[in-house]
Amino acid sequence: MLKRAGLIILIVVLFALMFTFTALNTGEIELDLGFFERTYPISMTLATTFVLGMVFGMLCMTAFVFRLFNERRTLRRSLRVSESEVSSLRNLPLTDAD
Repeated sequence: MLKRAGLIILIVVLFALMFTFTALNTGEIELDLGFFERTYPISMTLATTFVLGMVFGMLCMTAFVFRLFNERRTLRRSLRVSESEVSSLRNLPLTDAD
């Protein structure tokens, strides 16, 4: 319950900061890509840049995450083999060392 309340408070604070930032930055930026020229508000430009950075970061992390999934799968397989080996060794009859 406390975790959910903290999350709700964080979301409300972020929206208040976003609203304040948007209200204080009413200027515009001209984007000229050579074949495309358009004017955008500063707040929208910065928000778009932030979102594109997040998407790029997630794409960069996918290779690392897939590598971890593959390592986890091989470790689980190795653990299963080791557990079956230990189980079979425990079931062997004991022999006297006379």
